Amino acid sequence: MTTLPTLIRSLALTALLSFIAPVVLFLGFFAFLCTMSWVPGLETLGQTGANDLLQFLAIFGNGCSVEGLFVIGLTCSFVAALFDTYAFYNYQHLNNH
Repeated sequence: MTTLPTLIRSLALTALLSFIAPVVLFLGFFAFLCTMSWVPGLETLGQTGANDLLQFLAIFGNGCSVEGLFVIGLTCSFVAALFDTYAFYNYQHLNNH
């Protein structure tokens, strides 16, 4: 198999999974905090945590939490694609392909 289709498939898969991972992590943590705000005795902790998480994401999103989530996901995706390109080149170079 030629190297270009292998590289493109690897980059696409790496970029997709590296974008999805932090998005799912933040959304899961936000869902946990929102669920925690329904538990008696933990309302303030859950509400404060969810509000702080939204403010944290808004820092990266120019005031918008959703935009901040996309910025973090795209940054992770870009870094993972760069690392995958380096690893692919290193593998090809060491095995003389």
